[in-house]
Amino acid sequence: MIIPTKTLHRVTNLLIIASTLTGISCFQPTLRSTRTTTKFPSSSTSLSVTASNILKENNERVKKAGCGIPVVRSGDCLLFDPEEEGKLQGTGSLSSRIHGGANFVLPKDATIAEPALAPPLDATVVDAQHWLEHLTDDLPLNFAKPNKPATATLLARTRIISDDAPGDIQHIILRLPEGMHYVEGQSLSVLPPGVDAKTNKKYSPRLYSIASTRYGDVLDGNTISLCVRRAEYYDPATGAVDPAKKGVCSNYLCDAMPGTQVSVAGPVGKTMLLPSDSNDDVIMIATGTGVAPFRGFMHRLFMEDTVARHMFGGTAWLVLGVPTSGGLLYKQEFDAMLQNANPGQLKIDYAISREMTNSIDGGKLYVQHVIAQNADEFFDRLDNGASAYFCGLKGMMPPILETLEEVAAQKGLDWSEKLKQWKSNHQWHVEVY
Repeated sequence: MIIPTKTLHRVTNLLIIASTLTGISCFQPTLRSTRTTTKFPSSSTSLSVTASNILKENNERVKKAGCGIPVVRSGDCLLFDPEEEGKLQGTGSLSSRIHGGANFVLPKDATIAEPALAPPLDATVVDAQHWLEHLTDDLPLNFAKPNKPATATLLARTRIISDDAPGDIQHIILRLPEGMHYVEGQSLSVLPPGVDAKTNKKYSPRLYSIASTRYGDVLDGNTISLCVRRAEYYDPATGAVDPAKKGVCSNYLCDAMPGTQVSVAGPVGKTMLLPSDSNDDVIMIATGTGVAPFRGFMHRLFMEDTVARHMFGGTAWLVLGVPTSGGLLYKQEFDAMLQNANPGQLKIDYAISREMTNSIDGGKLYVQHVIAQNADEFFDRLDNGASAYFCGLKGMMPPILETLEEVAAQKGLDWSEKLKQWKSNHQWHVEVY
């Protein structure tokens, strides 16, 4: 039995260091490995008041800090460093939790509550951030709408693919206005400034899958992360970028400086939410920046100290397709998750099309080939209640569906009926663009 310490609001201790990034001053917190122990009075009324005061004080402290993050030099692919940036809620380094795994317990000298409020002797006590868990049942939708957007602040951005990888993909972190929240699997609209010369109207909003958990990368519940590919068109004759055909919103975000005020709307989306049953398996198929919602899923299931992580009893399987190994997104984070997960609980397959070949026809390896090569596992998991999620460019779905139809035929199954069954059971989730 696992009992989260819901009476203790855990917020990462921040050491604020003023720095300057491209001429704009921002704050950068570093994470301390020490924990703060708190004793609560035995009275339930006093406990409620004390916890409320601590929550308010911590929130104010984080807000005054600017909610910034360390910024890593562009091109290093080290936005997340498991040892330096992976400490959780000030209770200890990530490495200690990785090595401890399911056997990790709090230090014996940690004070959680007065004896009168202590859990049963046979219970394992773990810290759990919890103050946004109610959003699972009280789903946040449309805090702001495109015709009346809210204002977010860009805190930091960094390129997360190598210099030899095609294109430019950046991880972008925004501080949201107070009261604006979201859950894993939802999307955020960004409204770029300016007027479309063709229509003489404001640019249309661009919808981005959210790449962070509800607590955000800063773990204060006030930030949101996006994974954005800069949309560029290269003239086939000259090989040069045609600025007239560039993506307005993606280039706006990928060029914005820390401190930029960004108009946003949302959150929206009910299609890509995690299963309500914590024992269900999760299958995630992504191409490129389509991995964004799955980063949020996996941080929630394997990295953050939440009730959701401690109660997750299923298995997760990620299939990520990219053109080159230098374009593997968030690999350092996923490597840490593989170490942090219980044995056999997380499986990750990469389909690197320009560097790998499939075992079916010897051609380039794409995500549909990974599914075909693991067809029995894919069908068995779904038949046993797993939820499958697909996210990426819309061109990914036709070959995936064709592959699954071929596999179904080999198994003597009616593919249209099988797909209809999975959809009716809410096991089939698609978000393509």
